[in-house]
Amino acid sequence: MSKLKPIDLQGAFDIDASSETAWHGDTQHGLKRLPGGDQTFWGIPFRLGTASDVGPAMVGSGVAGSTEARSISINAAASHLVFAHVCDSRASTSVAGQTSDYAVPVVTAPGEHLADYVLVYEDGSTHSVPIRRRFEVNQVYTRMQSGFACRPHQDLVPLPLRGPYPPNMWGRYQTIASVGPAGQPASPREDLEAKQHPAASWSIYALPNPNPSKQIVELRIEPTGAAAIGIGAVTLFTGSEHPLRHERLESFQLELGVGVDPERAVNEAEIDLGVIARRYLAQQFDPDSWLSDPVKGRGEAPDERTFKPTLDIAASVDAALQVDGRTIDLAESYDGKAAASADRQVSVRILGKEKTWLTARVVDAETGVPLAARVHMRSPDGRYLPPYGHRHEINDNWFEDYGADVKLGDTQYAYIDGNFSAELPVGEVYIEVSRGFEYQPVRQRLEIAPGQKELEVKLQKTDDRRNSGWITADTHVHFISPETARLEAAAEGINVINLLAAQWGDLFTNVGDITGRQSGSSTDDTIVWVGTENRQHFLGHISMLGVQGDPVFPMSTSGATEGYFGDPTERAMSEWADECRAKGGLVVVPHFPFPHSEIIAEVVRGRVDGLEFWDFWTPTMDTFSFHEYYRLLNCGYRAAVVGGTDKMSAAMPVGNVRTYAQIGDTDLTFDSWADAVRAGRTYTTSGPLMDFTVDGHAPGDEISLGAGGGSVHVSANATSLTGPIHKLEIVFNGKVIATVEEEQGATTLTFDDSVAVPGTGWLAARCVSNHRAWSVWPQHIAAHTSPVFIKANRDELFDNPTAEYLIKTMEGGVVWLDTLATRAGSQRHAAVRSVFEEAIADVRAKQAHHGHSH
Repeated sequence: MSKLKPIDLQGAFDIDASSETAWHGDTQHGLKRLPGGDQTFWGIPFRLGTASDVGPAMVGSGVAGSTEARSISINAAASHLVFAHVCDSRASTSVAGQTSDYAVPVVTAPGEHLADYVLVYEDGSTHSVPIRRRFEVNQVYTRMQSGFACRPHQDLVPLPLRGPYPPNMWGRYQTIASVGPAGQPASPREDLEAKQHPAASWSIYALPNPNPSKQIVELRIEPTGAAAIGIGAVTLFTGSEHPLRHERLESFQLELGVGVDPERAVNEAEIDLGVIARRYLAQQFDPDSWLSDPVKGRGEAPDERTFKPTLDIAASVDAALQVDGRTIDLAESYDGKAAASADRQVSVRILGKEKTWLTARVVDAETGVPLAARVHMRSPDGRYLPPYGHRHEINDNWFEDYGADVKLGDTQYAYIDGNFSAELPVGEVYIEVSRGFEYQPVRQRLEIAPGQKELEVKLQKTDDRRNSGWITADTHVHFISPETARLEAAAEGINVINLLAAQWGDLFTNVGDITGRQSGSSTDDTIVWVGTENRQHFLGHISMLGVQGDPVFPMSTSGATEGYFGDPTERAMSEWADECRAKGGLVVVPHFPFPHSEIIAEVVRGRVDGLEFWDFWTPTMDTFSFHEYYRLLNCGYRAAVVGGTDKMSAAMPVGNVRTYAQIGDTDLTFDSWADAVRAGRTYTTSGPLMDFTVDGHAPGDEISLGAGGGSVHVSANATSLTGPIHKLEIVFNGKVIATVEEEQGATTLTFDDSVAVPGTGWLAARCVSNHRAWSVWPQHIAAHTSPVFIKANRDELFDNPTAEYLIKTMEGGVVWLDTLATRAGSQRHAAVRSVFEEAIADVRAKQAHHGHSH
């Protein structure tokens, strides 16, 4: 027979919600809301009375104090009788001083004996079970007072992490777990109503039968008269364990026969006595290749590996799984074997059933000091094993970065502050730990022993830039909290993290974190400062870093999508920049040069301290951004290079592209870092560590030569610990004049030789790898220094065709202002327009100085 058999109670129904003698008012209200007809609760089918205006019909007992027994015919054997029943909220006794007539229904008499359910066997023997309030049966309405031995009928339902979401439900869907019909958690309005009137619920109770082989003739209900009970349905269950008790969550891997589609098998799988918490294709990997991969700590390319269909299931031992129209009983899986369908086309096994909780530490190999780090752990079958407090599946959508997690390509990581706890499977576990660009990232194969309680991973710092006066910064981070920013920065080896408040239409982010001073989340080694990214959708973006006192507002103008609909063009970026500097701040153009308009004028007018580069899209580094930078330099307009991530999701790690700035022997402060940027003592990098001098002069310095230039000695070194680099180049005035190349890639590339420079200009070093660092914007492992400037015979560098290009771009900004911009009044319009006019005049003056007419 089937393990689940509903009993037909149609002939025994004798009561519904209309009975005022049986039910208190709130119970009547709830009974009318109960589901009726054929239903499945917790994987168990029930045949309830038809729902109507007075609720489903029931078998009544104990009505109006009656103690008359009732009987229900069974005539079958079973291991459990599963009830859908309820009791009235009125109690004959309650805790002293309490009443059963609260506005919000609550259970005031737990354990009140309401009836005995008596199993009468074919041989005349009986087995009696007391039915007590909030134990075996519960009231139709309760608020956070679930039954001790029964469940409300609403099943546990998994929710899709990435939607689609009903209105106002994004946050609740991030829990993945819900209680309710069709997986729809309560909306905020329903939440408020639920506080006043919780969901109406059947109590689902499985009565254990100590004699499962005996035929049960009937069920006799013997009420005490303390309160009415209504039985809506009874289902017989035959199994080895309690049907409502789930085993711990386990990962079940599916092995599929020929012709069974893995994606369909995972997405359409169903289970009766349990819940499929998560459905996914686990990424398979070759451990030896993974361990020996030269690129570590930078994620892995998506969709380049094979996948195994996997289901995370919490279920009864007696549960049955339906896959591709086939039934697999899971009992054998729980016994450590593979369970299969009758035709052997689908089999399942539990992965890593034996587990142990342990505490792990990541420490410096030399000092033993705990280190914040980024950690990834996986099982031999490719499943991500997060530390406790971190997601199994990281949400990498925009503006949904709410935890200390990151996903790089297809690899998920957790940020930890030196110590973490995790439940790991016994046996092989693979771990990757990284901490910025100066520690050697670690990949290891671990052997977790039964009962193991501790784990230690050591990181070796192989290049200590701080000792030679270099510090690191991310100039551009959004959305996360200052404390999370501190943790992630420390774990990525970042000394200064600039968390930027911003306006996005009518959304304002991190504004409440602005203090006008260094964040209180800062430590001696990690400075957090909340500045602003001030944005115009056409004219450009500009970052206000380290502003002291009141922030530079408004953060956006000129309308959507940066500002709000109809916001006028109130301020020029130059005005923002001037206010930032007046308040002690540093001015950086983020994601240079986009949006591409007024930012040209800001560089021309000297309002910018740094230009942010992170678009290492190609292994040549000849991108529009760098070419635009070269064009400005070739017209004599200077600014330092800086690196920042524009982190807006958990698909971008802090410091994936970062600034290295040389502060020398000064203390680490925001001001010492900002001064180094202003002086041009910087490079931007997505991995390589750079050293670059020209005749002993560092980036930002200026060297004087005689007429016609001369020969200078260039020393450039690039070292990459996270992945090999393939090319090191020396650039003069935008042209590559020397190259060191290693076809197979190398950890270190060096150029140390003299080069001829024909006159005034600039020299910089850059390096690049064929390998990429994976993120929402995959970038090649690369670096670029700020220039060392050369002045020959006091000549200024100038390129007239480039100058005309710059002028045309700025003239376009004027046309936009005059034609399309929403105006804030004639005076404000003229003030913003004057920024372009002054910058164009500056370039025109240079043209005239160099003998060019227009």
